Amino acid sequence: MITELDKYLQLTKPRVMMLVVFSGITALMLEGSLIHHPIKFMMIIIGLYLTGGCANSLNQYFEREIDARMERTRLRRPLPRGIIPPHRALIFSILIGIMGIFLFGFLFNWLTAMLSLATIVFYGFFYTLWLKPKTYFNIVIGGIAGAMAPVGVWAAATGSVSLSPLILFLIIFFWTPPHFWALALFYKDDYRQVGLPMLPVAKGDLQTSKQIFYYSIFLFVVSMLLLAVPKIGWIYMLTALTLGAIFLIKTFGMMRNQTRKSNIGLFRYSLIYLFILFFSVIIDGLL
Repeated sequence: MITELDKYLQLTKPRVMMLVVFSGITALMLEGSLIHHPIKFMMIIIGLYLTGGCANSLNQYFEREIDARMERTRLRRPLPRGIIPPHRALIFSILIGIMGIFLFGFLFNWLTAMLSLATIVFYGFFYTLWLKPKTYFNIVIGGIAGAMAPVGVWAAATGSVSLSPLILFLIIFFWTPPHFWALALFYKDDYRQVGLPMLPVAKGDLQTSKQIFYYSIFLFVVSMLLLAVPKIGWIYMLTALTLGAIFLIKTFGMMRNQTRKSNIGLFRYSLIYLFILFFSVIIDGLL
């Protein structure tokens, strides 16, 4: 039986937020000043979930009719299933966004609050309502919002932004297109049916596979930049080299042999890649 809490939790895209939260935790562990202040640490993570969940909830509210027509979403999301009225979803989205912004503003600093507000507006409105239905370049630009967690939590902990969270931002930014385009290849018929110009629909499978490979090269190069951070050592270096090499091999293989199995395989590997890569950052940060 689905509880009321579960219904509204699904609006925040909890599986997506797991990655957002983990990237935030990675940045906080690398920064290090709040490791011995668990309450402050947890409050930042709560604020991150509230603001990120707000952006995701707005996205679902605005895309509810599209989601109802797509195989990937119509049976998974609460609005297409009719278990939450749209007006309640909108109220919920606004409330958790306000809570998260004011939590950051009053308990930490207004720089973080403004970064969070900008992320909500960018993803919840600009990306969802304009960018996504207008251009196949949508996920590249829209990936800015998904990559902001390390920058935001670092600002909450320190009141400023430095090189380390910006490199983490770049890793997520260049990881996002290969990750999402692999899934878009698998569900391209869904996107074609609803008229969204995702790259596989607009440019075809081969061009999408080439772009995935090119971005995986950028990702590999950017991941090496983190070695410039003093706390990062041999554990991260070996992890990044190994995972990055596998990523390149998989994307090159997918470019040469385009199958639905290779598409979904790359999507799943990309999740493993980012979790293990960031876990190695945490380990090196603690040593």
